[in-house]
Amino acid sequence: MQEVLKYLEQNQERFIRELCEYVHFPSVSAQPEHKKDLAACAEWIQQHCQGIGLDARLCPTEGNPIVLARTFRERSRNRPHFLLYGHYDVQPPEPFDLWQSPPFEPRVQVRSLFGRGACDNKGQHFAHLKAVEAYIKTSTALPCDLTFLIEGEEEVGCTHLAGFLKEHRAELQCDATVISDTGIPSLKHPALTYGLRGIAALEITIRGPSRDLHSGIYGGSLENPAMALCQLLAKLRDKNGRITIPGFYDEVAPLTPYERKQLARLPFHEKEYRKFLGVPKLFGEKGFTPVEQRSARPTLEINGLTSGYQGDGSKTIIPAWGRAKLTMRLVPNQRPARILKLAQQHLKNICPPAVRLEMEPGHSGEPYLVSPTSAKAQAALRALKKAFCHEPVLLREGGSIPIVTDFKKTLGADALLLGLALPDDNPHSPNEKFSLDCFEKGMVMGAWLWQELGSLT
Repeated sequence: MQEVLKYLEQNQERFIRELCEYVHFPSVSAQPEHKKDLAACAEWIQQHCQGIGLDARLCPTEGNPIVLARTFRERSRNRPHFLLYGHYDVQPPEPFDLWQSPPFEPRVQVRSLFGRGACDNKGQHFAHLKAVEAYIKTSTALPCDLTFLIEGEEEVGCTHLAGFLKEHRAELQCDATVISDTGIPSLKHPALTYGLRGIAALEITIRGPSRDLHSGIYGGSLENPAMALCQLLAKLRDKNGRITIPGFYDEVAPLTPYERKQLARLPFHEKEYRKFLGVPKLFGEKGFTPVEQRSARPTLEINGLTSGYQGDGSKTIIPAWGRAKLTMRLVPNQRPARILKLAQQHLKNICPPAVRLEMEPGHSGEPYLVSPTSAKAQAALRALKKAFCHEPVLLREGGSIPIVTDFKKTLGADALLLGLALPDDNPHSPNEKFSLDCFEKGMVMGAWLWQELGSLT
């Protein structure tokens, strides 16, 4: 291992130059005009993988190509096999005027690399590639077989990845997947994200009269759809922050004492958090800390609310309809289909008889949880500690990463989520950056990870 670590230390400047070259591609999957840029970026990373000694190929899909790069030519059934996932596509960079430098002209400033895609996700999976390069170039034997799967549609919903996994199931069967596409609280708090919330979306429309009506002539003789909608929504949560849908919490897996103890180790300062959010006071489900509320408890949120006249001045009407967009963040073991069914039934039960209720379910994704005390999770925590020289923490992510459950369903493999992004790295925002300290330590973590995981067999 000393030769591997020495190689990583001696080649830092070159690694940064190569990452800058990678970030330079405007591989924006949401914008059709960048189709050629995505193809060029995929070809670049495929050739780069070949250059460091991996067996790499481009796999066409109906969308953007997927890059598969392996440390082997023929699988040995006696060796563990791990799959590393990343994506080369990036978010649109707009608005351009808020960037301090052009988003696809990478610049290094004070140990940070600025550019769209630097942390989400090019820098994070590139750190793993460099760790494997160090093994190959120093002729150090890897204790396991590795496959990199780097796709180009993550930012538009992984459109073709689920089908690709099914088609290539036999080739991609693995003992676990490793994904560095999340974050850590700080350089002193490296983290394993062991849980993700799921999601269930629902759009509801309240309809009243056949058209907007004069509020003076007709007001008081019929139900106002906007008022009915507001009253309906207000009944979905109580004063203690609990969702009132019957059965909503029936299948919620409670936090264990070990989990609550680990989450309490996360750095959190309520005053700073309130200032960051711009709110006078925090609010959440009673009996849980803010960290637990935003990562490990289910929620129901109003994402959009509209009805009636929205222009300048006033227009004295009773609107014909009111509409709200809702999402519910779910935790293990809640199932999106069941929760949507419960929510729809409850809304029907409390809807006033003087209006009509329409409901349209939207996208959904299942929650995810891997045991933080499993052998593989503990191996990942040891690798983090060796790289960052600090005791790692355990995170539960409040957001959703649906592809993680696809890996689990199709390949039967748990995911080790080992993020390298800092809280101020601005993914999806102007002036995205990636800490070069995280890049450096991420490579070291990647190098140790295979030793730790390989030792389990």
